Amino acid sequence: MSNIVDPVVRQIADRVRAERERRRWTLAQLADASGVSPAMISRIERGESSPTAVVLGKLSAAFQLSVSSLLALAEGATDGTAEGAQDDAGAFAGVRRLADAVEWRDPDTGYRRRQITGARFPVEIAEIHLPAGAQVPYPAAAFAFVRQAVWVLDGHLTFHDGDTVHELDAGDTVELGDPSPRVFANTTGADCRYAVILTRAAQP
Repeated sequence: MSNIVDPVVRQIADRVRAERERRRWTLAQLADASGVSPAMISRIERGESSPTAVVLGKLSAAFQLSVSSLLALAEGATDGTAEGAQDDAGAFAGVRRLADAVEWRDPDTGYRRRQITGARFPVEIAEIHLPAGAQVPYPAAAFAFVRQAVWVLDGHLTFHDGDTVHELDAGDTVELGDPSPRVFANTTGADCRYAVILTRAAQP
C-alpha cells in the first residue's frame, strides 16, 4: 500500500468521510447515491487514491454540494498560511500569497484547480487550468443550491450547459441558471484558464 503525502488529497479524504458520516451514510449508501463504487470511496477516504474530477462531481452531487464547495471545504485548512486575521464575524481577512497556494490536480485529465478565496469567505472563487483536449463532465445535481458564473481568462472553453453549447473566448463570461448536466471542454491545442465564481443559493 502506497502512502499519498499530498495534503490536498488527505484533506479531500477527510472531507468526503466527514460529509458521509455527518449524514450517517454507509459506504454502500453513498455508493448508491453517487454511482461511485464502495471500493473506490473507501480508497478515497483512506487517502490511498486521488479522486478524479468526474468522481468528485458524482460525490458532490450525492452530498448536494458543488465540486467547488467540496474542495473549498477541504482546502480550508490552508487558510492558516495566509497573512491576516479574523474579523468580528470570524471570517478571515488578509493576503493569500501565490507561493502558499494549494493546487489540486485531477490525475485523469491533468485539470488543475486553485482556490482563490478562503473557506469562510461568502463567495467562492476558484481558478481552473484545463489542458488541451481535456473535458470534465458534471451531473446536474452538482450544481444544485448554488448560483455560479464562469469567466474565461485565457484560451478557449467549449461549455455544454445541458443541450446548449457556448463557445467562450478570453474575457467571455456565462452565468448559469437552473441545474443541468454540464461539460467543461477544451477542444483546442492550447491550455484554457478560467475562473468559477459561486455562491450558495439555498441549503440542502
